[in-house]
Amino acid sequence: HKFGEYFPGTGDLRDIGAGRGKYYAVNFPLRDGIDDDTYETIFKPVMTKVIETYQPNAIVLQCGADSLTGDRLGCFNLTLKGHGKCVEFIKSLNLPLLLLGGGGYTIRNVARAWTNETAIALSQEISNELPYNDYFEYYGPDFKLNISPSNMPNQNSSEYLDKIKIKLFDNLRMLPHVPGVQMQ
Repeated sequence: HKFGEYFPGTGDLRDIGAGRGKYYAVNFPLRDGIDDDTYETIFKPVMTKVIETYQPNAIVLQCGADSLTGDRLGCFNLTLKGHGKCVEFIKSLNLPLLLLGGGGYTIRNVARAWTNETAIALSQEISNELPYNDYFEYYGPDFKLNISPSNMPNQNSSEYLDKIKIKLFDNLRMLPHVPGVQMQ
């Protein structure tokens, strides 16, 4: 999650909830340029700890495509490969999964991401070659499913990420009990 001085202004590590909900919100503020390999080093351990803490019976995963490289408003450098590994990891937990699309401002890459993530959810292999259709010209210049990372520098040092991860894990340890909702 990119934290910054723009709407809605959320995502800071200190955004942990309030009142009876204190420590129930989890945010991992990222700096510009995070790439697939770096993202994977935080996604898996953080989500593992969140799953251990919350013990969910189901997961809703929103896949915001504004984290993809080249997004008009985004500032990350993720590819479909990195996005897909996150979906694969959550799917591997074998919990009921509701997969949702999310933001993204370079529409051709949003369509690519949602196509790729739907295929992963369905355990289907799909071609990198895009089929010809009425919108084919929008997917140039390469007309492929996958996108390549840019040369954007990754401003997320391992020291920074480790510091955030330690604080986030400390916050999770502060939960008085496993969160849950009773249905009546």
